[in-house]
Amino acid sequence: MKPNPTPPAAVDAGFFCARRKRNETARQRIVPPPLLFVHLKPLACRRLVPSLLVAFWLASPLAVHAAGVKHAGVAHTARSTSTHATNTAVDPSTRALTADDARYLLTRTGYSPDARELAPLVGLTRAQAVDRLLEQTRRTAVTPPPAWAADPPLYGAPAKNMTDEQRRELNQRRDRMAASLAAWWAQEMASTPSPLTERMTMFWHNHFVSSDDKVREPVALYRQNVLLRANALGNFGVLLHEVSKDPAMLVYLDGAGSRKGHPNENFAREVMELFTLGEGHYTEQDVREAARAYTGWSIDRPTMSYVWRANVHDVGAKTVMNQTGDFDGDQMLDILLARPETATFIAGKLWREFVSPTPEPSQVQRVAGAFRASGYDIRVAMRALLLTPAFWDARTRGTLVKSPSEFVTDTVREFDIGYDDPQMLAQQMRALGQDLFRPPNVKGWPGGDAWIDSTTLLARKQFVERMFRATENANAGGPSMVLPSSSASSGVQRTALRPAAAMPRTVAGVRFDLSRWLQAYGLGPVDVPDEASREALQRAVLPFAPAVPQTVGVNSAACLQALLMDPAYQLK
Repeated sequence: MKPNPTPPAAVDAGFFCARRKRNETARQRIVPPPLLFVHLKPLACRRLVPSLLVAFWLASPLAVHAAGVKHAGVAHTARSTSTHATNTAVDPSTRALTADDARYLLTRTGYSPDARELAPLVGLTRAQAVDRLLEQTRRTAVTPPPAWAADPPLYGAPAKNMTDEQRRELNQRRDRMAASLAAWWAQEMASTPSPLTERMTMFWHNHFVSSDDKVREPVALYRQNVLLRANALGNFGVLLHEVSKDPAMLVYLDGAGSRKGHPNENFAREVMELFTLGEGHYTEQDVREAARAYTGWSIDRPTMSYVWRANVHDVGAKTVMNQTGDFDGDQMLDILLARPETATFIAGKLWREFVSPTPEPSQVQRVAGAFRASGYDIRVAMRALLLTPAFWDARTRGTLVKSPSEFVTDTVREFDIGYDDPQMLAQQMRALGQDLFRPPNVKGWPGGDAWIDSTTLLARKQFVERMFRATENANAGGPSMVLPSSSASSGVQRTALRPAAAMPRTVAGVRFDLSRWLQAYGLGPVDVPDEASREALQRAVLPFAPAVPQTVGVNSAACLQALLMDPAYQLK
């Protein structure tokens, strides 16, 4: 059945509007049409599933099997959280993790885990598991840096001295370097032993935004990425000071050319609105005065390094946040760090990244209080966040949409996808709407529901299809591609995927050893799983029971592909 990339607008709009309206009442039950939605859990995740499901449902051959089929896995989330509803006198942080709990923690804070990552956490208390995650974070990447990382910046030589051909060659080289930089980070996400480190690096990349579209200097963006990783779980105050003077940031927000008499207000405004205080906690007069404090921060273009130019700094009294003094840029940042709104703003953003789209004010304030009392230790904030009751609440599970980088990396890591060139990963993330090192604007990627539309849903679906096409063979009896029966006993054929027509061309081979992956569940690709095996597969790949009724009687390959096509696979 050919996918329909554009579901009927009226149908989709109807479900979407109904979802928005119902969400105005906190945690209110959404009752979907009985055919399309069967036993969705947790309840809070239904705020997203309707719009996802319409597109998938209309594009899926599973629709023809919907009526009358058995829905496996109804109790998926209920089983993993049943103990949470009892024993209320017990300190929640001392509760032992089930396999489902461990998978949830690792997926929310990193990428979908395989069995080797999962096993060490099962049986630990919540506090022990969170502490283990935080202790295992890194400050450096395991992937070797791009070959050009130590080279001089590209644009050190004045472009006016170049011929048209030299400029063209320079731009082509820059584009190749930018592509390899994105591939380098995608590779690090796929191979890191500390997924939380990369998730936090991405969080800060989307917080302290700099884009290749304006900076146009891959060396500077690489250095900034290294800086973000080194401080990803360090001290927020240190990170704020360091990234504010980072050359890529000074170029992106026009700080490098700010001078007395002509201060540029871009950085002064964004550091208040987007980096520290949040909207509504400063005035335009604060921005104008603060901009004077940041004058003198500049860069040495040939080396793309920070320099202080005292001769262009605005000396004199400045009044910001009801404080007056001859402030420089560092003193100005310290004034912002001293404000309680800064801790609250960062805690709220961390909540939306790791817990749910709707922060609970009282719990956010507790996280913010611990964060501020620690002197802005990011580990303290993350520990407090990951031990909040809301993080572990069953209704929180499945409420966040996987970003393109998470969706691709989840799939590659969990299924041990083989690839010859990580540019394929970066290209796939771009096709799904996240072009690494190129956030759309100073506010970054909006995330959440914004990741999902008919185009990106189709691209996600095709990515899964291409996975299974690696082991494609004729299968007259099922809706999916499967291996020949002999492969289960004689070994998997690791053949390259063929790119789907609507997908970008891959630059190298991609392989999926389906038979080996299924062996952990005692299955071969053409084996028909029983009810227990189906539920085990569901628990391995979905945060809750499938939204689409699953067809009973199909082989393991078809069953697994149907689960990955389910809207629940888009959520975490």
